[in-house]
Amino acid sequence: MCGAIRKTPSDKPAFFSPSIYGPSRLVKGTCGKPLLIPVLIHILWVTGVVAAIRDEIEKLTEIAKKSGVEVKLITPEKIVVSQWVRFKCRYGCKGYGKHFGCPPYAPSPEETRRMVNEYTTGLLLRFNGVPGKGSFGPDDIPEDFHDWFRDLIIWVNGTMHMLEKTAFYDGFYKAFGFGGYPCIYCEHQHCVAEEASGVVDESMRRKCRHMDKVRPSMEAAGMDVFATAKNVGWVLETVPCKDMEYGKIMHSDIHSIGLVLIE
Repeated sequence: MCGAIRKTPSDKPAFFSPSIYGPSRLVKGTCGKPLLIPVLIHILWVTGVVAAIRDEIEKLTEIAKKSGVEVKLITPEKIVVSQWVRFKCRYGCKGYGKHFGCPPYAPSPEETRRMVNEYTTGLLLRFNGVPGKGSFGPDDIPEDFHDWFRDLIIWVNGTMHMLEKTAFYDGFYKAFGFGGYPCIYCEHQHCVAEEASGVVDESMRRKCRHMDKVRPSMEAAGMDVFATAKNVGWVLETVPCKDMEYGKIMHSDIHSIGLVLIE
């Protein structure tokens, strides 16, 4: 690195800028080339940032584990975003168009990929089982099963929101969480999007009853949850349904995934 410093006509390193740093003293590096005090300060600053992120990861991991959640560190290149995921929402999911955390109101895959690339560090979370249900089979699940899975949906999305909020108030202002499943915060009510008659556009979001909590699910934003989980060592499998009937899953051994981006 020392040999790579290019001198300007004024015999100062090319990265020296009085307008940025003001008057600065030069110190000698181990190879005899000049180093700037501000560069050393920058190194110390970066070291402090790394330590702060490490401490925050430990704190968030502890919070998640107390809620019975498994945690893995993840970086942007391991988060898989694909166009086909939104097609699965659009053609096949009964929640499509009914919740502001779902398509078509959720970010597009293109928006998601650009957003994810603005981060360096995140946590992937794995939620095992369905709280409050114990072991169950397809005959236990009602036809309209959204509310039946309320405790699971609240567990996943509530945990993601708590971790995002904790990181934000700890100074990581970019923190953002992605949960799973269609939103269910409106207890015993339908989402505003589902209640509305006619076309629902983005402006209707202002009427959301829980705007502070609602976040897009990973799949709603175009994330391939299966591939992303595999990239951190978690192998997920599709859950078979009785006679391939929508929602009539054969067993209760299911795993849900959430993501919180930190910095």
